[in-house]
Amino acid sequence: MTTHLAAPTPLSPTDLDALRSTLTGTLVAPGDPGWDAARQAWKVLIDQQPVAVVQAAGADDVVATVRWAAARGVPVTAQPSGHGASRALDGAVLVRTGALDDIWVDAAAGVARVGAGVRWSTLQRELDGTGLTGLVGSNPDVSVVGFCLGGGLSWFSRAYGSGAGSVRAVEVVDATGTLRWVRSDEPADADLLWALRGGGGDFAVVTAVEVDLFPAPQIYGGLLAFPAQVAPAVFRAFAAVTASAPEELTTWAAVMHLPDAPFVPAELRGASLALVLATYLGDAADAERLLAPVRAAGPVVRDTVRVLAPGEVGLLAEEPVEPSPVVLTGTRLHTFDEAAIDAVLGAVGHGSGTPLLQLQVRHTGGALARERAPSAAGTAEEPYLLTGLGMIPAPGLAPVVAGALGGLLALLEPWSTGTVPLTFLDEDETISKAYPPATVDRLRAVKDAVDPSGLIRSNRPVRG
Repeated sequence: MTTHLAAPTPLSPTDLDALRSTLTGTLVAPGDPGWDAARQAWKVLIDQQPVAVVQAAGADDVVATVRWAAARGVPVTAQPSGHGASRALDGAVLVRTGALDDIWVDAAAGVARVGAGVRWSTLQRELDGTGLTGLVGSNPDVSVVGFCLGGGLSWFSRAYGSGAGSVRAVEVVDATGTLRWVRSDEPADADLLWALRGGGGDFAVVTAVEVDLFPAPQIYGGLLAFPAQVAPAVFRAFAAVTASAPEELTTWAAVMHLPDAPFVPAELRGASLALVLATYLGDAADAERLLAPVRAAGPVVRDTVRVLAPGEVGLLAEEPVEPSPVVLTGTRLHTFDEAAIDAVLGAVGHGSGTPLLQLQVRHTGGALARERAPSAAGTAEEPYLLTGLGMIPAPGLAPVVAGALGGLLALLEPWSTGTVPLTFLDEDETISKAYPPATVDRLRAVKDAVDPSGLIRSNRPVRG
């Protein structure tokens, strides 16, 4: 069992000055200028309350912080930007790792080594012209490290598996304050590497990661938008295409109700749309043949489908990269049949009476059902993942949006497996919804072995 840290004594200015004096980077404390900006999560609705924020200039600053925290009984957590933030880090010292931005690519060997602050957009641009891609997801602002620690659902996961499964080695500062590499060729680290591949950041502070790169001689993809009125035909075409799609093709279907806001193109403000997003690893003509039923579903009002460079893939979903007042929920689906389509579109299809910004169904399966490397992320045979997204522009709307998201999950119970990837958990949900019981037990055993005092704390603690 984990022996939790003793309750820390209140930190004094002298304590913080002792840490500040060891850093090349900076320390921001409560009351300092810039405190609110320093502690802000990407999810602006989450009011993080760390005891201090260390803006690390390098791995040495992480080492110094962990050793300082261990001596005072203060937990340590890490974020480059806070995409996966939760209130679990309250009372911890928060290490910002955004400045750890080194990138090394060996295209011949098909491997990249990146610091904890490297975003997917940056790594993917480095791969332009190489004929290779990383397992980039839908948002280019997410860090490679955070993505892989959380499992990592990529545009190319149907062909190549999860981001977690692509991890070759991880550089960490462990709970003893030691900077070291965790590799697959070291038997003593097998359990820790397994946990770091998709089990979250509860086991060590990660400072860099090595990941596999994958063949992508040509990438074709983009977004097709239709009037929301034809959403039933669009979703049925999506279901038909996904029933026999090759693993090289990934498609997502969505209904989106765009706000009347400045960040939305003027011609689309306030509009409701049905969307299909797709990527294909291969020839454009083959992709268009596979997507023909979708194009035939109704009038296309926006079409961005084309040949893509690796650095453009993370942009095709057009997700926001600035901090945003959004909330997300999701569930894996074992089936997405006509009854499921009717149910979800009946609830949110035309925008009337729903506070939800988006409902999205992703076609998964493929290589996700096969384990590429031993990982806590494991396998996922479910062919679909449904997500609901709400925006809370004012605090008073939070209960309304939460109720709508909860109602959506209740509506989908006949088709739901009751599970969801780690990074799609609601703020109040525990890891038990993301992993089978045996995986949860093993993650807790690894935590006990590598961090018995509970010094390292993640957004999703394994004993939360």
